[in-house]
Order: sequence, then C-alpha cells, then structure tokens
Amino acid sequence: MFTWAKKWVLYSGILMLSLMTQAQAHCQVPCGIYDDHMRVKTMLEDVATTEKAVKMMEQLSAKSDIQSQNQMVRWVMTKEQHAQKVIDTISDYFLTQRVKPKQVDYPTRLAKHHKVILAAMKVKQQADMTAVTALHDSVMALAPYYPEHKH
Repeated sequence: MFTWAKKWVLYSGILMLSLMTQAQAHCQVPCGIYDDHMRVKTMLEDVATTEKAVKMMEQLSAKSDIQSQNQMVRWVMTKEQHAQKVIDTISDYFLTQRVKPKQVDYPTRLAKHHKVILAAMKVKQQADMTAVTALHDSVMALAPYYPEHKH
C-alpha cells in the first residue's frame, strides 16, 4: 500500500512527465500564437552564429595553445548547435505546420524547406563559409512565404 509520500512522488513524477511532453509538443498544438516571420528571423540569427563560429575557428586553427584548443571546441559545438536549431525549426515547425500537401506549390515549398535542412547538415559537417552561405541563401528563399505582419 502506498503512503501519502510515495503517492506524492509518483503523482509529481507523472505531472512532470506530462508537462515535459506538453512543452515539447507545443508546436504541434494549433494555438495560432507563433509568428512565422519571427521564426525565419530566428533561423537567420542561428545562421549568423554559425558564420561567426566558422570565422573564429579559422582564426583559432593556427594556434596550438590549450586555451585556443578549448575555444576551438566551444566554437565547433556552437556551430553544431545552431545548425541543429535550424534543422529543428524547419522539421518541427515549418514542415509539420506550414507546408501542406494541398498547397498549389507544395512540391516547390517542400523542396525549398528540405534544402534548408540539407544546407544546415552541410554546415554541421564542414567548417567553411561556402556551406554557411548556402544555408543563409536557403533560409532567405523561404522569407517570401512568411512575410512580416501585425497581429
């Protein structure tokens, strides 16, 4: 038989799991509060961060001291994280919420969104500005679909 303390621990654990699931699935709840244009701007900020990371990595590559090596690792991790954020935004938000099979230009939209994912993957794999530029251009190609508007 459960004591009140064991029940509290069990119920609080179930509540925490429930809240975590709800927080992660928020983009898949049709609440209508997200701003598509802001999402594009946020992805562009992530791209700018990957650009800065690559530039810093280029500067640090000529150095061999331990502090420079430490900073190199940190910039690599930052580049990876921000490229992954772009992938997550496209996958979890745009492809699930905004690109619909019934849209007249569905194949074109789908291809443009997929191109962002592929470009972000290249940024993760490579450390050069060509990949970053391709990612920037692919995100910019989505901007006309998501113009700024007043709520």
